[in-house]
Formats: sequence, structure tokens, C-alpha cells
Amino acid sequence: MDMKQCCVKLSVQPSRGLMDEKFIILVQNAPPGFQLTVHALHKCEDGHSWEAFGHYTANATGTVNVSEDPSLGGTYSGVEPMGLLWSLRPVPGSKPGLRMRKMKDVQTPMEVTISVYQGHRTEGFVDQVPLAGVVVERWYMAPGVRRVPITEDGLTATLFLPSGPGPFPGLLDLWGGGGKLVEYRSALLASHGIASLALDYLTPKITMETGKLVDNQYFETAYRVLQQHPQVLGSRIAMMGLSLGTSVTLKMAVYSQVIKLSCAVCISGSHVQPIDGSLEQILGCFNENASKTRFNEENQVIWRDLLLPIPTDPTLKVDVGRLQCPLLLVVGEDDQNWPAYESAMDIKEMMERAGNSHLLTVLAYPNVGHLIEPPYTPHARASTFKTVGTGQKLMALWGGETVAHSRAQEDAWRKTLVFLRENLYGGMNSVATSFSHL
Repeated sequence: MDMKQCCVKLSVQPSRGLMDEKFIILVQNAPPGFQLTVHALHKCEDGHSWEAFGHYTANATGTVNVSEDPSLGGTYSGVEPMGLLWSLRPVPGSKPGLRMRKMKDVQTPMEVTISVYQGHRTEGFVDQVPLAGVVVERWYMAPGVRRVPITEDGLTATLFLPSGPGPFPGLLDLWGGGGKLVEYRSALLASHGIASLALDYLTPKITMETGKLVDNQYFETAYRVLQQHPQVLGSRIAMMGLSLGTSVTLKMAVYSQVIKLSCAVCISGSHVQPIDGSLEQILGCFNENASKTRFNEENQVIWRDLLLPIPTDPTLKVDVGRLQCPLLLVVGEDDQNWPAYESAMDIKEMMERAGNSHLLTVLAYPNVGHLIEPPYTPHARASTFKTVGTGQKLMALWGGETVAHSRAQEDAWRKTLVFLRENLYGGMNSVATSFSHL
């Protein structure tokens, strides 16, 4: 049948939404039983292109609803409303080790072109003319969220303020060993009503100028800047850390005299570190165990053994028995980069012995890797990683299996937002009275 005579109609709702928001893709006006491919294409800021696609068959009314109808093949299969995002992968011929993330300007959206092609195709999309196409915008920043660069007191940070007058609960957001100022998670948290400070603590300006790693005071300074901001509720502040950020978060939550947290979220990390140590000593203990580094048959580096076995010596791990605020641990059981699951089990045991395990929530996901990101972020089982100390480029194995990992990202994010709301907004029903003491 000649498709030129039938006008296939494609709609995506909402065509402009937040990164963690679902969309509904509807194909209409196709001939009943017609085979078609729905395709997503995204050109990353680094110039690399990513694609995903699913094979569908139009029903008796000539319709395909991606939220309800199964994909019969492609980069994902079955009923997957967001499969066109989470199964994005580098287009054929791309260089290995790519990871898709928004590292440049979070004030611009990620643009994804959704198109419909005739037949069940698996390649050569570039050479085909689609039957219909729509450009979709995915934002980390909701309308009205403000981005405020922070350079005072030697900090390299960015504060994201939710829209509205505030004051808002605050959150200090720490990423891992890759360094840099990573803003997208903070922007998304601010889009959900939490003033979030993204902090660069491995490669801040001060370290680049002096060659010295920051000390524990740097984190306390960041906490104070957040706490004293006129639009932040100084008594309601959380910390969130991923990977190495978990080490800092747990250390500060337990030992800092300055930082008093309402709650903490630790993703894919560990409590194993010299307890009286600085950032330099935490990294130093990895270097001492460098001999435990393994490589798989594809020459991807596995670092999880560096902190194993979990020490029994109390001076080598944060005394989480002293923790006084609620703690959410998010771990993947197939994390090849950190022994996050083993650490979570030891933290649980330590807290049970100390009698504060009522503060602990553990989300542990089988077949899930290290990089547990906001929803619909494509899973990278391994990617190029530049070590901060030596600047050496390696291929790091993060672990995880795409479907399980994608499900976990969605589940963990939803539960993290609930956890943060309960512990940061909890008991604020009567706004007038709870703000009167400020």
C-alpha cells in the first residue's frame, strides 16, 4: 500500500516536560494491521547521536499507543511507556564507552526527535524519510526554577531555587570521583520543591589553583552558605551523595559539629574510610589497595574489591551507630565499581547493634549497577572514566542490566522524592506556625 496517500499522525503529550515525567506517544491514521517503527533520536552536547526504537503493529482503528501496546522488537520489547528514552544507545559506528548525561547547560532542554517509519526497521533510519516526526523537549529545570552560581567563600557550586517565594528546604548534592560541577540532579530536585546546592569538591577552582584537595571545612562552608540563604529553611537541610559523595555525606552526617541534617540519601557508596581522615586520606586508602583492581576480559576496570572485605576495625568505617537523622541507602547488587550492597548490609548490622536502625531504609536492587541516575537516563554498563588524581583515561565497568537498571532508576527516584518530602517537609502542615521561629 502506498503510504503517501495516508497521513499518519504522530502526537507526543506532553511534548515539553521534565526529565522524570512520563509522556504518551500516539500514532493515528495508519492502516489497520500496519507494521511501523517508532524511533527516538537525540544528539548529545558532545556531538554523539543516540537512538532507540520499537516495532509496533497498528490495531483495527489504525492506532498505536506506546504506553499500552507492546513493542515486538527493537531496543526494547513489551509494553514500555518510556522505552524510547531509557533504551537510547549510541548510533552504530559510535566510539565505545559513551555515557549520556547533561554536562553543559541545564538551562536548555534535551531534545529528542520521535519519528514513525514504515515497516519494522532496525537500521538505516538516516536514509529513510519518516512518515511523521515530533521534537520533544525534556527539561531538568521546571519553569521558574532559578540557577544561581556560588563562588563566595572559595566554593565552586551552583544553587537551584524552586519557583515561588519560599523559603524552601535545602539539599547539598555531591557526585562522585569524576569531579566537575554536575548540575542536572540538583536542577531536577529544585523542580520538585527543594533548594539544591550542587557542589564541586574534587575539581573546584581552589583545588585547580593550589593543587590541594579541599578539607572537611569546605563541606561545612557549603552547608552554611545553603543554611543562611534567605530562601532556605536553615533547620531543614538534607545531603545526597553518589559514590564518593556517599563517603563524604556519611562522614559529615556523623562527625561534623556544624552540619545538622534532617536526613541523608546515599547512592552506590560505602561507609568504609579512615574515620578521622580528610578527602585526601579517603582517596589515599583507595590507592593503598590499588593491587585489588581487577580487569574483565574486555579490559574494563573493576574497582569494587578495593574496599573488600568490609573491615571489622572500627577506625576504618564511619560509626553509623551514632547517626541521628533518617538515612536512605540506594544500592545495586551488581555494582562493579563500589561494594555498595556489602556496605549497606554492614551499615544495617552496625545500626541494629547500636539501636538506631529505625532511621535506616535500604533500597537494594538485583541486576543493577553503580550509576543509579534520575529516571529514563540510559544505562551505561561501562564508560570512559578519567581519574581525578592522575587524569588517566580508563574504561570503568559500572555493572547492571539495562531493563532492571532502568526500572530501579524509576523506582528509587520516586521513593527518594517521597523520603525527602517526608523528612524535609514533614510536620509543616501549618505553615504559619512552623515558620514563625525563623
